[in-house]
Parts: sequence; C-alpha cells; structure tokens
Amino acid sequence: MAPPSPFESQIYRPLPEIERAEAIVDRISTAVALGLLNVGERLPAETALSEKFGVGGTTLREALTELRIRGTVETRRGRSGGSFVAGYPLYPADEMQAWFLSTSIPEIRDIGEEHIAISTAVVRLACERAEPQDFKRLHMLAGVLDGAASPEVRAAADSRFHIQLAVAARSPRLASAEIRLQQETVQQLWTPLGVQVDTATAAAEHLGLARAIARDQPGTAEALVQEHIRRNVFHLIDTKLTLEYAQSQQRD
Repeated sequence: MAPPSPFESQIYRPLPEIERAEAIVDRISTAVALGLLNVGERLPAETALSEKFGVGGTTLREALTELRIRGTVETRRGRSGGSFVAGYPLYPADEMQAWFLSTSIPEIRDIGEEHIAISTAVVRLACERAEPQDFKRLHMLAGVLDGAASPEVRAAADSRFHIQLAVAARSPRLASAEIRLQQETVQQLWTPLGVQVDTATAAAEHLGLARAIARDQPGTAEALVQEHIRRNVFHLIDTKLTLEYAQSQQRD
C-alpha cells in the first residue's frame, strides 16, 4: 500500500473518542471546503475509511448518511460505485455574521499576523524546495480561482492554492499550520455578506506568487504574500464594520 499523501494524513487520521460520527462529518466537510477534496472525487472504500478513522462500520455509515443529507457526498451503486464528493458545504449567513460580530478587530489582525509569519516562511522555503510539478500545480490553481463561480468554490480554490504553497515548501508542520489558518477565515473572507473580494485581483496575486517561486525570487514572493494577506485582513475588518453598522441601524 502506498504511503498516505500529506492531505490524506490530515483528513483520514484517527478521531477523538467522543462524537465520532460528527467528527467524520466535520473532517470531510472541512476538507471539501478547503479544496483538499474535490467535487467528483471518490472517497476511499468504507472498509478503508473505517480503518483510517479508527471507527466501526456503523459509525462510518452514520457519518456518510449525514453527509448525503447535507449534499456533500453521494453514493453510487455498481462496479464503479462508492461514495463521491457531490458538493461544497454551505455556511449559513447567520453563522458567518455571528463570527464577525463576536471576533474583535485586534483578533482579526492577530490572525493576519500569524498568517503572514507562516506564509513568509512557506514561500521562502518553496523557493528553495519546490519542484517543477509544483510550479505547474500553482499556476493551474491560480486559474481555478479566477474562474470560480460561487463563494464556496472561490473559498475552496483560494484555500487550496495557499495550502499547495505549503506543500511546495516540503514542511508538514507549516502545511498543518496553513490548513488551520485557512479553516479559521477563508469562508469568512469569501462570504457574500459584505463587499465582495475582487476575484480577478486575488487570482492575479496568486499567479504572481507562483511566478516568483518558479523564478526562485524569495524576496519578491515574501513581499507579495505579505501584501496579499494584509489585503485579506483589511477586507475582513471592513466586513465586520459593515455588519456592525447595519446591526446598529436596525436597533435604532
């Protein structure tokens, strides 16, 4: 059996002892939302999934049933059947709004500062360690964002690009940190609650990063990723202020 990929190690790792079916639902939903699992991709067979997650068949089937109800997974019968990713998980507007209203501006800035620190290290190492297939993958993913047609698809494409940068850095710990940071804010960044992120600008910034890494220009890559994340932080703060103003108007 081939060793697990970095993504598989993140998705299909053993679960905590409690609420295991819910944990599987959350793990797979998050993987789809971050672009680690693609729509149309086939999940491992149920026996393999049970072994990877460390759960019994009943728990796994309970989780898959919930994923089917949510529209995230579909099950096909027959020789080429199995469980496949069917769609992106939807994040209710009220949950997004609650996040913005409960998260302070200093907290948003702190997330951004951590992201800048992680991403600066990522692009520097990617310039040293990336291989030709990484350059092709990064260029392709930059184009996926430019053509994304919905907030959920844009969030997945954006997240997947940044995670691929960490993969190109060949640092599992940095990749894990990037996945965590994407999980914290990427849905909020692309939510339609506020002014929309300019998709073309974001995609162009991704392409610039891909080119800087392919040309082994760490200084350029570091400056680009820092400005890119600062722009995202400003957008999150602007959305928060917009929602707070709207809420105050409703009270008045």
